[in-house]
Amino acid sequence: MDRTPEMFDVLIAGAGLVGGSLACALDRLGLRVALAEVTPVAKPDAVVAPPGFDDRNLALALATINALQALGVRRLIETPGAPIRHIHVSSQGDFGTVRLDAPARGLDRFGETVVARMLGAALEARLRDLPNLTQFRPARVASIETHADRVDAVLHTDEGERRIAARLLVAADGTESSLRGLLGIGAQRHDYRQTLFVAVVQAERAPADTAYERFTPDGPVALLPLAGGKLGSVMTVNTDDAAAIDKLDDAGYLDALQQRFGWRCGRFTKVGKRSAYPLRKVVAERLIAPRAVLAGNAAQTLHPIGAQGFNLGLRDALTLADVLAEAIQRGEDIGAEPVLREHARRREIDRDETSNGSDGLARLFSNRFAPLRAMRSAAMVAIDRVPSLSDGIVKAAMGFNGNVPTLAREAAHS
Repeated sequence: MDRTPEMFDVLIAGAGLVGGSLACALDRLGLRVALAEVTPVAKPDAVVAPPGFDDRNLALALATINALQALGVRRLIETPGAPIRHIHVSSQGDFGTVRLDAPARGLDRFGETVVARMLGAALEARLRDLPNLTQFRPARVASIETHADRVDAVLHTDEGERRIAARLLVAADGTESSLRGLLGIGAQRHDYRQTLFVAVVQAERAPADTAYERFTPDGPVALLPLAGGKLGSVMTVNTDDAAAIDKLDDAGYLDALQQRFGWRCGRFTKVGKRSAYPLRKVVAERLIAPRAVLAGNAAQTLHPIGAQGFNLGLRDALTLADVLAEAIQRGEDIGAEPVLREHARRREIDRDETSNGSDGLARLFSNRFAPLRAMRSAAMVAIDRVPSLSDGIVKAAMGFNGNVPTLAREAAHS
């Protein structure tokens, strides 16, 4: 039996939103890419969600929209994203509101909302058309061995063991990344002791293009605009209360959401299927190892406050694509240490500021210390009344912080 591994340029472990997007970006460079994923490929005519994608609503930053357009993914989304042109931020029991208006800033939108399941289906469709991509699915990276010029990997598949090699390994295999451990990279963890409930709701009145974020002592509540006048709701509760919330009938759940959010959209009238997710922060201590890079949730899993998780992970992938493109132009080894160090350098500012920002907001608005609440409220009033004070917030929320990847900079036609 021939034990010589099949050789690729890049092996990506994980075909989720970040891993799949990276495969699209690297295909543009003509790199031979292997994509290993534990779930099977979704059939083109499947009526169910592709494995690994759920009904969570994603607030896509403008930089993310630009990139998905350039990658040829956005046009394949079955239901167009709902634009976010206005953002309304408040804190329960505090005075002060921050209102951000895209048209007033000369922008069509800050971003848009899509359902993760639909974005996942579009991404799966795009992956099927990539000429330089080989998908190993279902397959799990069971072990790796790093050499001076490559990484050897053993894949466990339904057909048995498969050996492949690549000049570069990308771990995009999620929060509990097994590859992160195999690469010897530790992670800092924090359990927020909170559970996130996600559901589509309807309300008596709600602007079609407004996103709401309301901070409460038990965690944030958010509403995102969806196509058809519906709203994607996010309600954070203390983990100790999660079981009781989960047992509520629809009327009881809507009452709980109403008490937390208030009446800015009138009465909530209907709720769809609910899903619950524990909240924790997991941040890798470093992004790179010899011939390997972490991306997406394997690199950092954030509190969903501000809805930056996928946006940040996609910028991991796009920055790596930029760095590899430059290395190819210089005739360099794409897995060489200087190349990977450059990627880590470019990701430092965006990664640190976004990670620390989401964590800081989660802690700040859960603190009920009276003097801090007064300062917090005063700051919100100032930001609302002086537009220049919110410029940095808007820039970061739109994904234009730090070294902005090429495909995220401006809209492209694809």
